[in-house]
This record gives sequence, C-alpha cells and structure tokens, in this order.
Amino acid sequence: MTVVTVIGGGLAGSEAAWQVAQRGLAVRLYEMRPQVMTPAHHTGDLAELVCSNSLGSALETTAGGLLKRELELMGSLILEAARRTQVPAGGALAVDRERFAQEVTCRVTSHPRIEVVREECRTIPEGIVVIATGPLTSPALSSTLQRITKVENLHFYDAAAPIVLGETVRYDLGFWGARYGKGSPDYFNCPLTKEEYLAFWNALVTAEVAPLHEHEVDPEGFPVFEGCLPVEVIAKRGQDALRYGPFRPVGLVDQEGRRPYAVLQLRRENTEATLFNLVGCQTRLKWGEQKRVFRMIPALQEAEFVRYGVMHRNTFINSPRVLTAGFQFREEGRLFLAGQVTGVEGYVESTASGLLAGVNAARLAQGQEPLVLPRESMLGSLAHYVSTADPEHFQPMNANFGILPPLDPPVRSKQERKLAYTQRALRVLAEFWQGVEEESTWRN
Repeated sequence: MTVVTVIGGGLAGSEAAWQVAQRGLAVRLYEMRPQVMTPAHHTGDLAELVCSNSLGSALETTAGGLLKRELELMGSLILEAARRTQVPAGGALAVDRERFAQEVTCRVTSHPRIEVVREECRTIPEGIVVIATGPLTSPALSSTLQRITKVENLHFYDAAAPIVLGETVRYDLGFWGARYGKGSPDYFNCPLTKEEYLAFWNALVTAEVAPLHEHEVDPEGFPVFEGCLPVEVIAKRGQDALRYGPFRPVGLVDQEGRRPYAVLQLRRENTEATLFNLVGCQTRLKWGEQKRVFRMIPALQEAEFVRYGVMHRNTFINSPRVLTAGFQFREEGRLFLAGQVTGVEGYVESTASGLLAGVNAARLAQGQEPLVLPRESMLGSLAHYVSTADPEHFQPMNANFGILPPLDPPVRSKQERKLAYTQRALRVLAEFWQGVEEESTWRN
C-alpha cells in the first residue's frame, strides 16, 4: 500500500494527515514533540495552540467566517474539533485549548490508517510528502527547506498575549459585551478613562523589552507580520495608535450607555471561564514589566498572570517562487507544503492549506491531478495569492475579501458586498466540491 508521509503534527499537519487517510491511503505522521520540544509548545498533543485560543470570527459575512464555512463544507477535522470544544466568545470561534488539542490527538491517533511517529524528521523521506512543520520548524528541516527553495532565510517574528486568572479580575470595574452587540456578550471589557489610558500608554512605550534568546537572534531584515505586532510596537506609532487598534472603544458601551475612552477586551481561554486572554496584547515586554504595566488597567489591578506574553520566531518560504495553487512544489511534484510555512497567516488559514495539501497528496498517490480550487472561494483565492504574489515583496496573508475576484455586477453597499462574496463563494465551491466527491465515488 502507498504510504504518504506528513511531517508536523500541528493544525495543518493533522488536517493533511486526516484528509489523506480519509481517502483510503496509509499515512505516516511525524511529530517530534514531546521528544524534542519547541520554545513555544508545552505539551506533546497534536494541534496545540501556542498563541491565542481564538480561531477568529465565525460570522459568515467576514472573511474568516467564510473560510470556516468552506472548510466545514470540505470535511475539515480541525473545524469539527473546534466546534466540539468551543467556548463562548461572541461572534468568534474560540476553543478550550487543552480539550481541543486532546480531541484532535485522539481522532488522529485512533484512525486505523494513520501511524504517528514521535521523532524528529530531519530530512525529507522518499515518496509523496506533505511538509507541515509550522512556524517553529526545527533547524535541521529549515536547512533542508532552504536548500530546496534556494533562499537565504525563512524567518519572521510572532508574539503571544498574556493570560490572566479569571478570579483575579475586578469585574466591578468593567462590563460584559460584544462589539456593536453582535453575538452574545462573552468578552469582558476593561475600560480606561483618558487619564488612565495616557498613563498606561506612557508606561507601555517606556517599559523594558525582553532580549531574544539564542534561538531567536533577530538579524537585520527579518520581517514581522503586521497582525502579530507586539502591543508596545503598535503603541510607539503614536499616542492614539492603540485606540484605533486593539484598544478601540467603538461599538462598546457600558451599563450606563457610555462609550469608554479606550477598552482592553478579555476573551475566555477555557470552557470554565477561569482563564482570560488579553486580546491584542501580544508582547515582548519583560515579565515583571508586563505585570506592572497591564495592572495599570483598573480592572486588572489585582490580576494574576498564569502565562506571560512571549515572542518567538516563525518560518515561511517565498511561496510564489516555488509553490503551485495546490500547495505543491513546482520543481519536485512529490512534495507539498502546508501551514504558516507557506506564507498563510492564521490558525484557520494554516488548517485550510493543510486540507488542500492533504487532498492533493492523496490525489497524486491515486494517479489523479491535484486540485486548484475556484478563485471565487476564499481558500482558492488564498492559494492563488501565495502562489502568484510578487516574490520580491511577499508577506504572509490572512483570509480577506480583498483577494477575491471582483463581483460582477459590482455591489455598492459594504455589508451587501460581503454577503454577495460569501454567497458566491459557497455556491461555487459547493458545486466544485460535489464534482470532486462524485469523481472519487466513481473511481472507488
């Protein structure tokens, strides 16, 4: 029996392995943890989330919500596990991170056609391979990727936000509510007056940052993805930068109907709501500085931090030079790439690349042509972007409506335009995917 190898047991790798196995092929999934740990992981579970526990908006009229619907339409394991372990988060899909990783681990390891090998894969095996080693690819495999892709470096930097103990939050100094009242009021909002905000901002921009560790040496020229900028970097852009970014108060009013000057939102980290993530506060401040600065927010004045924010190195390749829109290497067709290493940015985007890479690896093993999804779909346009963007200025990309083909005829209203994009994408992808499934049924 043909065996497809998947390297990496994160979101993309777990999804890829599942898709291959579900198509009747044997899979050998390599995951080096817990034998070899990374600077950001804490367990040996598959699909462990190392930053936020939120998979982003679940609203269909958002780009992230549309991508989730597409993945569910195509039978995503990761989305199914997320739905099973979700915690209240208003219009977002957030999960209990421990239960989520355990759910994925259980499903993958119990699949009769998946063999999980707990060791570091330092070279590319023979045969069809999906490389999904994630943002913390080991040095040995990074060197292999550098050789294959003929590039000098594969790195950018990412940061995670602190997590606080729920029982130490001053709930009397804030209010529950979702922005613009969308979804249930699952976020706890920590308001600041103008004076409180300015004091916090001044402390933040003057606080000491932690030096990078040896494995995170930051050479000149390594890019930082805009969506993962440390909060202190955003703050240094100007006194009101946070108020137009993660601390924006628009769409939020307190019990008296007043809009605060600035707001920090807390999002549940687990089902029991005993842990909360400081939304948008990914940081590289020293740990003592994090406690000092964030406790200046009135509702967090007594907060106990169970995890401090950290910064770590991510890895991605210049995909337009080496990948097709099916996440297949142009020059070595037996190899596929998936996850953030391809230049997609975000949990769901990484999962999506793993799904398509896994499907295409299985199709190649069965003598079929790899799929290129319709451009009208969010995943189709994301795959198109990473394979055709300007290689001289390539940067990681989230799902967004800007990468979709224009509507014909155009729609003027912003909300109606988003709805039209969503309806078109789901209609076109559903028709395309039905044809794929019918072809698979006929062949079997």
